[in-house]
Amino acid sequence: MKLLNKIRSDMSVYLTVGIILLLVFFSIIVSIIGTQVFIGAFKKEYSTVTYHMADSAAAFVNGDHIDEYLAGREQEEYSKTKKVLDSLCKNLNVSLIYVIQVDQTDYGHFKAVFDSINNEVDNSQYLEWDLGQERDTTNNEYKDKYHRIYEHGAKYETVFRFKTNDGSHPHITTIVPILDSNLYVVGLLCVQRPIREFAEATLPFILLIFAGALLLVIPSSILAGNLLRKFVIRPINKVSEEASRFAKEHKIEKPLGEIGRFRTIQNLSKSIDAMESDMVSYVQNLTAVTAEKEKINASLVIAATIQQDALPKIFPAFPDRKEFDIHASMDPAKQVGGDFYNYFLVDDDHLALIIADVSDKGIPAALFMETANTLMCDNIMMGGSPAEIVTRVNERICERNSANMFVTLWLGILEISTGKIVCVNAGHEDPVIYRKGKEFEIVKEKHGLFVGGFDGTKYKEHTNQLHKGDILFLYTDGLPEASNKKNQMFGFERMTETLNKYKDETAQGIVDGVRKDVGAFVGDAPQFDDLTTLCVRYNGPEKTTSQKA
Repeated sequence: MKLLNKIRSDMSVYLTVGIILLLVFFSIIVSIIGTQVFIGAFKKEYSTVTYHMADSAAAFVNGDHIDEYLAGREQEEYSKTKKVLDSLCKNLNVSLIYVIQVDQTDYGHFKAVFDSINNEVDNSQYLEWDLGQERDTTNNEYKDKYHRIYEHGAKYETVFRFKTNDGSHPHITTIVPILDSNLYVVGLLCVQRPIREFAEATLPFILLIFAGALLLVIPSSILAGNLLRKFVIRPINKVSEEASRFAKEHKIEKPLGEIGRFRTIQNLSKSIDAMESDMVSYVQNLTAVTAEKEKINASLVIAATIQQDALPKIFPAFPDRKEFDIHASMDPAKQVGGDFYNYFLVDDDHLALIIADVSDKGIPAALFMETANTLMCDNIMMGGSPAEIVTRVNERICERNSANMFVTLWLGILEISTGKIVCVNAGHEDPVIYRKGKEFEIVKEKHGLFVGGFDGTKYKEHTNQLHKGDILFLYTDGLPEASNKKNQMFGFERMTETLNKYKDETAQGIVDGVRKDVGAFVGDAPQFDDLTTLCVRYNGPEKTTSQKA
């Protein structure tokens, strides 16, 4: 059993067997090609010789009297021609020589004119046709041959039958035209000749070629196997043994140096020596690198914690305010992300809403996000319209933006008592609004340039009106562009369908429902972009009891 396993795992055995199989396959291919060449030469030779036989026989048939023969006239000439054709059939050693007049309407029928038979050639059982006997054309191949001679002036046509279904032996049939004195085709002369020589010669020919090829396979295989073992397998085994030893011991011994005579194997042995040296150095530095990586990971964890702490995440956010319900979430693609959201009361009647997406991911995006978030909050509290606020923030960011980063953002200030939202869209995704009694729809807005792009950019604002029961949903592009393993995106249509599915939920229920459905759609596919959402359900102003005068 051990010997068998050793043979199975021996590369030289597999290579030698592979060479033998390759050479055997080559022998088969050579045999097939040789056979095809033999068949082609055989068919060409038989076709040419049989054509000359048919052409010679056709010279004895008077084409001007074909109709006369069929009408029962010119009996003396007919009898002489019949005797000549019978004699030719025996002397040429062919099975059949027959003359037919074909129905040219569809070439599916013909009348027999002459029919000479020589059953002694290949022990056939053919019966002679009577003059004028009508018969159906054998098959479509014969129809095509007849058509080419009558209509296209073909010099002759040949049909080979290597396999037959009517009890006849393999044969070749050559068809030549019978012409009248005006050179019109008035009939066809056919010569059928047995081709038993083909069957008798083909198999010995194939065996001869195959045997010759096999005689080359055996010594070639032995020679190739010995050369492979000496110049390839043994040097490779040395390299393999050294690699296995190093994998177990992790220490350098005597270098392999240049083994074998082939440059590829020499390069392989040198590579193993260099790998061992590099691996020892790598192992020595691995502990320090791992420790440094753990420090970086710890720093990322702290950075992620700081980033999450910078975003409002206590819900319900304003438990004493019944005029609205708000909820938000941010799922970074990496440990730290570039998306952010924010909301806060500017005063008792105004709620600021911000959602943004920085043009990067990771630590750089997180730092830029913190700067942009801080600038937005400070400028909102300084006062001014949303357009003025975003314009000031853009100026501040462009002053110190050597990294050429930018942020798309949506800023809206909701007047709580009326439901009016004054908004600025700086290159961000369009919001989705639910109108009570209807469904969520994407609200197309006029976009300004992203913040941090160009100094001096002026932003314009517009107004959206929320009524009691309406819902405002904000998001970053990580939501519609979330992709599964088939590279299918979640898309805007599926996003609105999901929102409508949860439209009767609270703001938190809507956000959690969207996150759940996106997660189910994406599955195990990696997250390529941050996914941030912010949802506000507007309940309208609180009712107050009026005082009697």
